[in-house]
Amino acid sequence: MTSNPRLSPRRVTVAPMMDWTDRHCRYFHRLITRHTWLYTEMVTTGALLHGDVPRHLAFNDEEHPLALQLGGSEPADLAKCAALAEQWGYDEVNLNCGCPSERVQRGAFGACLMAEPQLVADCVKAMRDAVSIPVTVKHRIGIDEVSEYAFVRDFVGTIAQAGCDVFIVHARNAILKGLSPKENREIPPLKYDYAYALKRDFPSLEIHINGGVQTLDEVEQHLAHVDGVMLGREAYHNPWLLADVDRRFYGAPPTTLTRADVETEMAAYAGRRLAEGQYIGGITRHMLGLHKGESGARGWRRTLSDNKRLSKGDLSVFDEARRFLGADMPA
Repeated sequence: MTSNPRLSPRRVTVAPMMDWTDRHCRYFHRLITRHTWLYTEMVTTGALLHGDVPRHLAFNDEEHPLALQLGGSEPADLAKCAALAEQWGYDEVNLNCGCPSERVQRGAFGACLMAEPQLVADCVKAMRDAVSIPVTVKHRIGIDEVSEYAFVRDFVGTIAQAGCDVFIVHARNAILKGLSPKENREIPPLKYDYAYALKRDFPSLEIHINGGVQTLDEVEQHLAHVDGVMLGREAYHNPWLLADVDRRFYGAPPTTLTRADVETEMAAYAGRRLAEGQYIGGITRHMLGLHKGESGARGWRRTLSDNKRLSKGDLSVFDEARRFLGADMPA
């Protein structure tokens, strides 16, 4: 399937999720799926230009293919940060035009940028001039009460003129005042047909859909209309969902690891990070959905959430957690 040049390498992706898709989460996901495209949490230009660059940009080599999502609205700053992304070895840089949080709005970026498509085009052009890796945009279909398809069509058309050819469409409006980020993921209605229409109107662009997708059957249904599907919280809370992505959507062999193998690899990974002085609870928290729906999963989660033991670096929690699942864990 991957030999077909018309198929995007981003056929299935895991969304950038603040406080969730850090490097430990991405390492975990990569054990389950080799081909799913992974995204970092959003990193602001200010954090990179005035903060600790290695803390924000360091990642494990195993995480490729990997995209850095940036938050910002100053073309020159974004260009500098895109160049950093390329220097650090990222495979893509993505501009956030979809986050509706008030904190992001105060920084004049995120979803509020959709009201200024020419500025977004300038940002994209500046980044593309600075790097050779792809520059992509993640956005909503509208903001506040602006819900006509023409709005997002014109937004995409303007940005495409700046050279962007990959758009990730969260198929809901962003309500900038009155709804929390969580409510913005749930209350505005999903309009997948808007993303489908974008693909019809811009057949040469890659159009990817995001929002509310929970099963691989739904992924398959969307792929009949668009180039890729981005999974969000379902991939985080039910990560074994990703185990069949490589076979089903990339024509590649599925992972040969069982869930037990993944746990063993993560225990070893946690040991390496512990030796560097890191808190292993920052690793185990991403694993809690691995046995979702299985007998013994509650006790397994409880053990891997024992902050007292995790803060002491007690790696025996991994072995103890497995006992709740029995000797013969299903793959």
